[in-house]
Amino acid sequence: MVQERTLPSFQASQAQISREEGLRVYEDMVLGRTFEDKCAEMYYRGKMFGFVHLYNGQEAVASGIIKAMRSDDYVCSTYRDHVHALSAGVPARQVMAELFGKETGCSRGRGGSMHLFSSEHNLLGGFAFVAEGIPIATGAAFTTAYRRNALGDTSADQVTACFFGDGAANNGQFFECLNMATLWKLPILFVVENNKWAIGMSHERATSDPEIYKKGPAFGMPGVEVDGMDVLAVRAVAQEAVARARAGEGPTLIEALTYRFRGHSLADPDELRSKEEKEFWLARDPIKRFAAHLTEFNLATHEELKAIDKKIEALVAEAVEFAISSPEPKPEELTRYIWAED
Repeated sequence: MVQERTLPSFQASQAQISREEGLRVYEDMVLGRTFEDKCAEMYYRGKMFGFVHLYNGQEAVASGIIKAMRSDDYVCSTYRDHVHALSAGVPARQVMAELFGKETGCSRGRGGSMHLFSSEHNLLGGFAFVAEGIPIATGAAFTTAYRRNALGDTSADQVTACFFGDGAANNGQFFECLNMATLWKLPILFVVENNKWAIGMSHERATSDPEIYKKGPAFGMPGVEVDGMDVLAVRAVAQEAVARARAGEGPTLIEALTYRFRGHSLADPDELRSKEEKEFWLARDPIKRFAAHLTEFNLATHEELKAIDKKIEALVAEAVEFAISSPEPKPEELTRYIWAED
């Protein structure tokens, strides 16, 4: 087991979050976890096919970042994109239907697990190639800046959140886009979900400097390290970065130290990570941690949290039924949605 990094301290008692917002964030995290668990069940029952990469354990990052943004802001994901889509507001039934390859899916069954997309919810897409989404997200942020600064559109103050993993931080697109974003003060959050492993490659073995957030100042932007298993800590960092971006002060690089509780994909036997490492991170489950905070500070009762759990279980079960009963794409429409007019 590689020596764990010392996580930055965060005083949860000082977190400014209302009861309403706390319950909203908790529900979003539970939705992400429950949805992914159901995906695993469907995959192993032979109902879902292809590569499926689950997000279990990383929920504090998606909820902490996206729920600190507005609904008209932009979200750009990776191949581990289900929960980003859900946090961005894409209905669970549309995401599940897409994973089943059905016409009612958010990408009309053409994208599957790694290519979720929803123009309605400003979800710019999931991307199968590592770091592929970073230039797309940078382009979206440039569009906002151009509309505001060149075209004089004062309503153009949207912020883009660009999610990617620690492995992507070694790709050239990452460095090129950090440089461009700083030069043009683009309204973007570069969010590194450092879950320690790029498939089977340990992060410490793959990079000359494992502290990714330090690469932000090298390009003239703030670099922030945050405990990615603490949704309140992530939320606080996100709020500050979003405010900077919306005020025209440019990008922020956020490195969220997190961990995936399952293998790289559902086809991965997950034999490379040590039992000790997994147990270390499982003990820091972000959902249990946040639930404890809500009850400790009298923002919710155990009964209220259990009611949310049951509500989400029913929602996800309904999403599966919707996906199963939905129609398959028509073979004669195989070439639709290739060109812009469709």
